[in-house]
Formats: sequence, structure tokens, C-alpha cells
Amino acid sequence: MTSIKQITKKELAKKLGVSRSSLYYQHKLSAKDKALKELIESTLTKHPEYGHKRLALELKINKKRILRVMNNFGIKPRRRRVQRPKKLDDQGNPPSKFPNVYKLWCPLIPGVLWAGDFTYIYFQGKFYYLATFIDVCTREIVGYHIASHHSYDLISKALDNALEKHPSPLWSHTDQGAEYTSANYKKRCHRERIQISMSDKGSPWQNGFQESFYGKFKISLGYLDQFESLGELVAGIHQTMYYYNNERIHSSLKMSPISYKKLLTTTSDRLLV
Repeated sequence: MTSIKQITKKELAKKLGVSRSSLYYQHKLSAKDKALKELIESTLTKHPEYGHKRLALELKINKKRILRVMNNFGIKPRRRRVQRPKKLDDQGNPPSKFPNVYKLWCPLIPGVLWAGDFTYIYFQGKFYYLATFIDVCTREIVGYHIASHHSYDLISKALDNALEKHPSPLWSHTDQGAEYTSANYKKRCHRERIQISMSDKGSPWQNGFQESFYGKFKISLGYLDQFESLGELVAGIHQTMYYYNNERIHSSLKMSPISYKKLLTTTSDRLLV
């Protein structure tokens, strides 16, 4: 029986016309990819909705490499669908006569334009509602309120929460929901010297700052069956709001809203010196 002579890697590399070290490249790359996979998975436990761009910012690694490793190992950020409540008929109300400053400009400093809206949270067979106001410049959630019904009282208390911590903005931008077109809301804004802006009727994308926030917020909040009571859910909402404002990297800002706000304040102070 003829014995088979084993060829060394040095001889194989010579025959193939490549360097000996290149024969080890794939093995080393695989090990690095596995290490990065574990790092990505560890990061996603704290930031479950992060895609490859935010992961790249968080880990300070090239986003193309992050995306390649995520694709190779089938890693995906958390996505979830939620049950939607039935929409109420607008009863044929005429379009708002208020201007739509969303179309005109985006502020460069905080406190100029707030965007307001509310969303639903379906928990233990019942809908609850979360109203928020967001500073369009910094993307900070400046105020919010949770209630079992959506009404003027819901958005009024969210505005109360915002004004407890911040001066009145120049503008408040919302959609044309009945809560925002009510006489009470108009009087409240007039009293606080806030000018009203509203999206065109049936144009939710013209309040895109809030639409985008709610999508990310619900992912960060996580699956609702982790909460055993309404009290735990409310606590989770408070924690998620803090996380969004102070820790979560915003894709447009490349940092958290509070960090961006501090950066703007520091920059303004330097310009005044």
C-alpha cells in the first residue's frame, strides 16, 4: 500500500504562489468575528433596538464590519408589533387654520419648537395612553403623562410636566386631533404664550419626530408581559424615558439628547466669550 506524503503549509503556500501567513487568515478572521458577535450580543442586551449604525457608534467600530458580522450570525435588533386601538371618526371637522411651521424650518437651539402627540400601550386587555412633548432641536422628551383615557386632560398634564422643568417654547406643533384643536388647548397655549402649529390634516409624517420616537420607545420598553402590574409598567415607562433622554444614542445626533443639549450649551457659552 502506497503511503500518502503529507505536505507542509510552507510547501503548499509555495505551490499556490501565496504567503504562508495567508493560509491562516480565514481562521483568525473567524475568531475575531466570533469575538465581535459576543460583543454585539452583549450590547444588545442593554440597547435591544440598536441597528448596525448605532452599534458602530456605541462600540466605535466600522459600521460595515458590524453589519457583516450581524448578517453572518443572523443577529437582528428587537422589533415588535403592537395592537392598535380603533381610530375615532373625526366627525368631518374642518381643517385647522393654524400655520404648519414643520414645513418651514427646523430650530437650531432648544426651546423654540416642541412637538406633541400621544400613543397607546395595550396592557392586560386594556389600552393606556402616553402623551409626550419633544424638543425638536435636541430630541429630548421634555414632558410626558400616562392615563387610561386620551383627552385634553392627558395632553394638559404632559404640558404641565414639561413646563415644570423648562420655559415655554415659542411654538408647539401637533396633529389635528380633537385633543389639540379643543378650545381648552388653544386657551392654554395662549396663556403660556405658546404659538400653535399643526400638521396638515391626515399627514402624520409631518410630526415625524414624535412618530419616530414612539416606534423606538416601545422597542426599548420591551415586551409588556414582563410587567406584572400597572405600577410596574408605569415604573418601566419612567425608566425608559430616562434611558432615551440620557443614554440611548440618537442616530441623527450621534449621542443622547441630553449630551447633545449640553454640547449646544457649551458651544454657545464659548461663542459668547
